Amino acid sequence: MKNRALSPRVLTVSVAILFTILACNVGSQASTPTTLPPSTMASPTTSIVHVLYPIDLPADRTNHAGDQDSSTTAPRHFAPGGDRFSADLFERPFNADTMDVYFPYLDIQDATTYADDVWIYMNIVLKSPDKESHFPGEYAVEVDTNLDGRGDWLVVASALTSTQWTTDGVQAWQDTDHDVGGKNPIFADNQSTGDGYETLVFDQGKGNDPDAAWARISPKDANSVQIAFKKSLIGNSARYLLGAWTGSPDQMKPSLFDFNDHFTTEQAGSPLPDLITYPIKELSELDNTCRMSVGFEPKGTEPGICPIPPQKPVGCPNTCPGTSQYPYPDCRCYVP
Repeated sequence: MKNRALSPRVLTVSVAILFTILACNVGSQASTPTTLPPSTMASPTTSIVHVLYPIDLPADRTNHAGDQDSSTTAPRHFAPGGDRFSADLFERPFNADTMDVYFPYLDIQDATTYADDVWIYMNIVLKSPDKESHFPGEYAVEVDTNLDGRGDWLVVASALTSTQWTTDGVQAWQDTDHDVGGKNPIFADNQSTGDGYETLVFDQGKGNDPDAAWARISPKDANSVQIAFKKSLIGNSARYLLGAWTGSPDQMKPSLFDFNDHFTTEQAGSPLPDLITYPIKELSELDNTCRMSVGFEPKGTEPGICPIPPQKPVGCPNTCPGTSQYPYPDCRCYVP
């Protein structure tokens, strides 16, 4: 058989096909993805192993703070008191604008702190849980470790449903750039640009210490939630101030601390009917306590500190006759 020479037409088609194949290969090589940096790659799923759990709260408390009971005035759509926007104190367990929905699972009645060799505890008594005996809000402890009024740590527990200690829904945030509180910690500033608690250190068991923070519904009181976190989480500070917070998930965002630096009084509104800013507006479904001192004797001038009970003046009588009140401040007895 004779060898046939390729016709010009066939040769042209063959060359075209060859260039097409080469072009496809070059395009394929150019579109091959590069390996992403480790920080942007999804880590493989690993089970969290817990070693150390909190125990029952110690018998002796380290401090205590009471709070207003808004259930007493909720039918009339206002709070009985306890709300001072300018001083970062809130009594707002209501919906915005109409204040016709009261959230008993956000209404703090009482807060008590405890500590042992490893753990710091906060027991927060609420008015009541929801209809399922759960606490669907967010419950938090704010910690000021250098006593300057500027919060340093925020430990938050969300949607509590069990009386067993759990890390589910528990986070610990730190303010590493020290802008919580704005220019004047505790006191309201004009529209702060700070980012609040910006660093998530512990997230439901993820972090340097999987046992750093826990929460539960109290097994002894169905109206209480309990938060526990290790002293090591906050640098083993021997002296600190603690405050309790509750809020709805949409409202209590770590980035918005301090709240009175991110809202004006007009934007926030007020739960007190005597004020021109009544009712509450953008800053709703929120409650907190004053700050409790632990590990030191407070002077009463620390920003956010709870009021210190007056001491009996030297030289006053120990008692008053009958039903008279305690002889303070001028050593005279008063009939209530």
